[in-house]
Amino acid sequence: MRLPRASGVLLHPTSLPGPHGSGDFGREAYHFVDWLAVAGQQLWQVLPLTGIGPGNSPYMSQSAFAGNPLLVDLADLQREGWLEAVDHAPDAGLEARRVNFAAVVPYRMGRLARAADRFLAAGTPAQRADFERFRAEHASWLGDYSLFMALAERPGPDGWLDWPQWEPALVRRDAAAMAVARERHAARVGFWEFCQWRFFRQWAALKAYANGKGVRIVGDAPIFVAHSSADVWAHPELFELDSEGQPTVVAGVPPDYFSATGQRWGNPLYRWSEHAKDDYAWWVERVRRTFELVDIVRIDHFRGFAGYWEIPAAEPTAMLGRWVPGPGAALFEAIGKALGPLPIIAEDLGVITPDVDDLRLRFAFPGMCVLQFAFNSDAGNRYLPHHHRPDSVVYTGTHDNNTTAGWWAEANDGERHFARGYLNTDGHDMPWTLIRAAMASVADTCVHPMQDVLGLPGECRMNHPGRSAGWWEWRLQWEQVQPWHAQRLAEFGRLYGRF
Repeated sequence: MRLPRASGVLLHPTSLPGPHGSGDFGREAYHFVDWLAVAGQQLWQVLPLTGIGPGNSPYMSQSAFAGNPLLVDLADLQREGWLEAVDHAPDAGLEARRVNFAAVVPYRMGRLARAADRFLAAGTPAQRADFERFRAEHASWLGDYSLFMALAERPGPDGWLDWPQWEPALVRRDAAAMAVARERHAARVGFWEFCQWRFFRQWAALKAYANGKGVRIVGDAPIFVAHSSADVWAHPELFELDSEGQPTVVAGVPPDYFSATGQRWGNPLYRWSEHAKDDYAWWVERVRRTFELVDIVRIDHFRGFAGYWEIPAAEPTAMLGRWVPGPGAALFEAIGKALGPLPIIAEDLGVITPDVDDLRLRFAFPGMCVLQFAFNSDAGNRYLPHHHRPDSVVYTGTHDNNTTAGWWAEANDGERHFARGYLNTDGHDMPWTLIRAAMASVADTCVHPMQDVLGLPGECRMNHPGRSAGWWEWRLQWEQVQPWHAQRLAEFGRLYGRF
């Protein structure tokens, strides 16, 4: 589906300012929407809104359906009557310029628990009725998720017990054992349901506000899910697992731009033959639910639907994997049959073979161009603007890239020489040089990370693929944002027809 000519900014909500250690769906998010509108931007791209997993990554969530409780606005809980002002006074350890997850997680989850207890004990009839409506609306996944979270929580240094290590009757989801567990853990199940209720209600209000300002939300759907997730526990037949519930093969990519040994992500791979038996019902439901949250969906690692890199689970790196055919057109035909044409962006970066291009073009999904990748060879590089196609989305860089200022600082002499000549610049302001090149591109959609709008250095990058710690922490400060940032974005939008 062709997207209208537009531009936008990539900023995950955790990167927003605010007093509680990480960004959330509160006042600062609404202020950011206002800023986007003033800057003439029609798109706000976010990363997965699901919970975080190992390394604090939202790509390793405990559920493909549940939202991240850390994004819940605590001030809203006070307005509803479940917290006092003193309850969410900031603690020591909460930082303004980075998300210190070691401090943020216990702080926020403790406040959520306090609010949930007060709601469950003394919620008003209207509040309780809305909570029950939410539970009914999300019954297809909420029960499994909330029980999974209650069962997985354990005291100890890591606070987590992976599901194959549970009592055998719960591993195999014996109905009687499940009923006993649900009764035994009723309070904690109610807590996790409360967190999801507030997440969805707050996000719906924020999205409605953004849409009312002419800003559409671009969401992100990771292709794979975490092994330690409600999805794999609830549907083990859909994944390549052994009799003990452990993956036999895992996901990743071969050696690439980011890593000489490849990337071993560790997610279990899908047993696509089982998905096909019910016309990909799990995927259809996942896509349906994602589009309830956002207006446009970027599907991560799209090439994995044509063919994916299969790594034996015992291998410590991704080097000894192999390419295996994916579900191909059958999956997207099933999604289209159930949901109709959808505004989907295909993240077609990495090793792209003709079958990947054929699959994307068959369903008219816009692909991606990343300008930081454009200058490492010659004029034939597919990411150079003279090769862009209208049905594509151009980025200066993505969340996995360095910031453009950081990229330029580390670029080799060949890249620098080519980029200076191609872009007719002396290189003194590469972030805005690449933003202008992206805005001028024939690509229908143009997205720039907020770090590039602000010209921030490499230490402000969001993620570094292949490195498991120290990422997803960057936060915006409003004093970094000057009036000319919005004015220049709006002017570029006017010049290059992106209003």
